[in-house]
Amino acid sequence: MTALVRLENIEVTVRDKMILSIPSLEVLKGEVLGVMGPNGAGKSTLLKTLALLDPPSQGKIYYQEEQIFNTQAPLELRRKCAVALQQSLLLDTSVYQNVAIGLKLRKNKKSEINKKVAYWLDAFNITHLAKKNAHLLSGGEAQRVNLARAMVLEPEFLLLDEPFSALDFPTKLQLLKDFKQIMSQTGTTAVFISHDLMEIKYLTHRLAILMDGEIKQLAQTAAVLESPNEAATPFIGEWKAFLQ
Repeated sequence: MTALVRLENIEVTVRDKMILSIPSLEVLKGEVLGVMGPNGAGKSTLLKTLALLDPPSQGKIYYQEEQIFNTQAPLELRRKCAVALQQSLLLDTSVYQNVAIGLKLRKNKKSEINKKVAYWLDAFNITHLAKKNAHLLSGGEAQRVNLARAMVLEPEFLLLDEPFSALDFPTKLQLLKDFKQIMSQTGTTAVFISHDLMEIKYLTHRLAILMDGEIKQLAQTAAVLESPNEAATPFIGEWKAFLQ
């Protein structure tokens, strides 16, 4: 598989403190790359770097092997990325308008907006909520709207920062099943940050363990979870012990 996004000698420094140090990282086309690590490990910083939101202090970013030279990525390139966060941050308007907002900002035709929004409302099983105010939704409903709002933009690259963490187990389980099917059907490349081993095992192809701003292990998800290396063992071991 070829890389959609590649980082080379990336460093992020804030007030002379090293937040992120990534000599090399590839996100392969069509994969869901999981990222786990303790709080303060640099996960959100890595996501912002990959999403082309914050330029690194130094290093190179390649998108489909084309280097991004500008300190801020070109608009047309950033539009190929979408981000879904733990908090849905929905607008105080209808579910339909929340899902449509990105397409409207991109000046899509009304007929095209209606077609795409209808498709993604159906894909996430929230068509019946189209006219409901988003602030009246349950947590699970709101997160479905959040993901539909990202996917309606048909991103090449999807960045997910713990979008399922606040959901109760039955709600989470059903949404994970629906989302995995959607990702399989679309072949969207994604980076998925989570603290939940179940989510990681279910959704991801490879897993990176990030600690102290560095990737300590990167391999197939099953391999990392079953045989963590010396650096990753303390973190993975704590999770395994907790779940036993």
